[in-house]
Amino acid sequence: MLRRIVFALLVTTALASLIGAALIGMRLLGPERVADDATPVFVATAGQVERGRYLALAGNCAGCHTTRGGAAYAGGLAIDTPFGTIYSSNLTSDNAHGLGNWSAAHFWGAMHNGRSRNGRLLYPAFPYPNFTKVTREDSDAIYAYLRSVPAVSVRNVPHALRFPYNTQAALVVWRALSFTPGTFVADTRQPAEWNRGAYLVDGLGHCIACHGTRNVLGATEEKRGLSGGLIPVENWYAPSLADPQEAGLADWPTADIVALLQTGTSTHGSVLGPMAEVVYQSTQHLGEADLTAMATYLKALPAVAAADDRKMADSAKPSATKVSRRDVGVMERGNRIFDQRCAYCHGDVGQGAQDAYPPLAGNRAVNMRSPMNLIQMVRHGGFLPSTAGNPRPYGMPAFGHVLDDSDISAVLTYVRGSWGNDAEPVSARDMMKR
Repeated sequence: MLRRIVFALLVTTALASLIGAALIGMRLLGPERVADDATPVFVATAGQVERGRYLALAGNCAGCHTTRGGAAYAGGLAIDTPFGTIYSSNLTSDNAHGLGNWSAAHFWGAMHNGRSRNGRLLYPAFPYPNFTKVTREDSDAIYAYLRSVPAVSVRNVPHALRFPYNTQAALVVWRALSFTPGTFVADTRQPAEWNRGAYLVDGLGHCIACHGTRNVLGATEEKRGLSGGLIPVENWYAPSLADPQEAGLADWPTADIVALLQTGTSTHGSVLGPMAEVVYQSTQHLGEADLTAMATYLKALPAVAAADDRKMADSAKPSATKVSRRDVGVMERGNRIFDQRCAYCHGDVGQGAQDAYPPLAGNRAVNMRSPMNLIQMVRHGGFLPSTAGNPRPYGMPAFGHVLDDSDISAVLTYVRGSWGNDAEPVSARDMMKR
């Protein structure tokens, strides 16, 4: 215990020193104001505006910068983080609260370097660590489009972050440890299609924001790539896109990956939770060539097991994973609940129903190390996105109002240990995560 206290004091002292140094540096240097363009008037072509509209869809900009029922791109959406709540900004052409007085250079400064028009550092909930890879040409096109969005006079809501995360000094420290402006560099060993996919997945698509692990400061760990991670606060697990046991796509036909991104469903699986929102608001609107490029890149990811830190956390759970060694009472209780609530759609032996309800036997989502998505689906329901290619998808109703945590734990333990499935039982600790 004494060792932990000493370690915590050392860490606190080190952080205080870093923040102190950052404050001194900020006082000496002041904010770095983004230079204006040489020509103050930005004249956009119709083609540039249309390209910007498409790129804004690829980046799912409206997903964060539009509130439910609110005007498009007017901001104000609350984004909960472990450090407090961040509110998205107004991106309409409004002069007072939006981008009306921003130049293309100001916008490029935000995209590439994470700085606002007045030089203040932006919070990385705006994923500039990924957008820094976007080309100036594409940045200018997005800017041109946003300048065409009708002005909406909606004030930007102040962030509600805890100290010291609400200070510019903390951002200076964070950036020093976690961010370096960069550009996308094509891999000359790979074909153009692969490079286009890498640009979209790693840049505008910022897929690592969900499918990557994060350190204690909330920064995505680039070295681990798309190795999966728990989405902060939301408690949905974005599975590894490189692990064949989770959501690795190496053995999927390209056409099936394209179908998943375009319609939300394919012969291999469907999207739910936050990914359903991404398909609905973003990927279903992309062209076939770009979706194929993304699929090509994702298929080529080296097969890597999911992040090591999650394996370490899993190792602390009970080691008895075989069906024969499970708690018999829990399995019987889970079986009864399954027969009452689940078998009608998913089948008596988890076989599912073709083109309607997915099979549970042998399902990768059922057998993943993390049970969080299953818990969320049983509690709150699971719904595919309504897309042009699948306008009336089947959905799963919520059971959180009729099943308590012990019921959900039992039925999921049963499902994860039946019909050949052999995943970890769902523990009381798993259920505590809301």
